[in-house]
Amino acid sequence: MAKATASPVRTGLVHVALIIYTLISLFPVFLTVINSFKDRASIFRDPLGLPTPSTFSLIGYQTVLGQGDFVLYFQNSFIVTGVSIFFVLLFGAMAAFALSEYRFRGNTLMGLYLALGIMIPIRLGTVAILQGMVAAGLVNTLTALILVYTAQGLPLAVFILTEFMQTVSDDLKNAGRIDGLSEYSIFFRLVLPLVRPAMATVAVFTMIPIWNDLWFPLILAPSDATKTVTLGSQVFIGQFVTNWNAVLAALTLAIVPVLVLYLIFSRQLIRGITSGAVK
Repeated sequence: MAKATASPVRTGLVHVALIIYTLISLFPVFLTVINSFKDRASIFRDPLGLPTPSTFSLIGYQTVLGQGDFVLYFQNSFIVTGVSIFFVLLFGAMAAFALSEYRFRGNTLMGLYLALGIMIPIRLGTVAILQGMVAAGLVNTLTALILVYTAQGLPLAVFILTEFMQTVSDDLKNAGRIDGLSEYSIFFRLVLPLVRPAMATVAVFTMIPIWNDLWFPLILAPSDATKTVTLGSQVFIGQFVTNWNAVLAALTLAIVPVLVLYLIFSRQLIRGITSGAVK
């Protein structure tokens, strides 16, 4: 009886905590969006107020979209993020399949070695990375960012996908081998479709730090031709004068792709997270 009466209370407290956490997380986003539609004076006079007919202004968006380079910054971000996610999913899934399917000496140590990348921040190797990119002639190229972000995302991808691929039925894979399928066919046609929730989870967790990153674009690709949207937003921040309308509008536009990706993969993402919790 005590458990039956305590359960609704415990559930209610959990929901209250989650609601509070959600409100705290969404508050900066809400503040950024509403102020991007207000004139400069209203941003400082009433930052928490909603836009009204007298304060509504699109000057920030006009400034951002009217500047031709900013469209290029969005394009660079899409290219870097899309290609990096593709390579992370491809190579991460291949490595996870090998670790989960083939048992060899050092298998566990190899998995632990790859997992170390989750615990060691890649920014600690910034100097060595920059020296390597300079030696390879890749500074101020999107290739440099793609290589770094692929290396950054692989440890988490291998860690998550390995756990999921270990749950794929061995009978299914052996049946494919009996039917004459190659290992590549088994991987692409049998295994990958069954781990789509995990792939969606990895894609979302990989995209967010890449899309929001300012560190490596500033160091490896600071030229106007290779700036990403996050770095491009800094052009509106001056030493003495800052165009806050343009900054907030640029940040609002940068939020949109992340929200769209989440809406597309939300079901797969939730399935992946809950499956991992059940295991």
